[in-house]
Amino acid sequence: MTTETPDAEEPRKGFEVLLRTTEELDTPDGFKAELIRGKIVVSPWSRLPYLWPMRELRLRLEPHAPKGHIAETSPFLFTFPSAERAFGPDLFIADGKAFRGVEGRHADSEALSLVAEFTSVSTRDVDWQEKLEVYGRHVPIYLVVDMQAEEITAFWDPSDRGYHARMTVPFGKPLPIPAPFDFELDTNIFLETEEPEEEKTTE
Repeated sequence: MTTETPDAEEPRKGFEVLLRTTEELDTPDGFKAELIRGKIVVSPWSRLPYLWPMRELRLRLEPHAPKGHIAETSPFLFTFPSAERAFGPDLFIADGKAFRGVEGRHADSEALSLVAEFTSVSTRDVDWQEKLEVYGRHVPIYLVVDMQAEEITAFWDPSDRGYHARMTVPFGKPLPIPAPFDFELDTNIFLETEEPEEEKTTE
């Protein structure tokens, strides 16, 4: 004889409904929808000046990624069912198999080896609190590129209580990225630099 416990299934069903609604939401161009604190939150994608530092970070991380993992800044949702969250990180490195031969609009967070968030005035609190808490239990490495404080923090060694290790450096100082990447990141890529002027010639 079995006893049904419908109440135990309600939170899970609620998460699945919210996730489906988040995925199907017709957001305006330039906006993304995430599932944060049990609510659907719509926020703008990064501003244009963020493109270059995001691109440079991706190019430097990808050669050191675990075999079969890819680095992207594409707008994909990753689900964290146990936390009932779904995030679309600014940059992620994940097992490429998670995107082959599968249907749907979200990927499993277990495929992630690293995520990076670039803070803005509107998202800074979420990046430092909500996402840090969730990533800290599931994702091997989390990089917070704090564009307002002009510093970058690496978190690693996740656990049920969050990350065990962290290191912060100001832009311009090298940042060791732990295993499985195991290299030193040149953070000068986050400093604004002017395009060199063309050399003037005189006839």
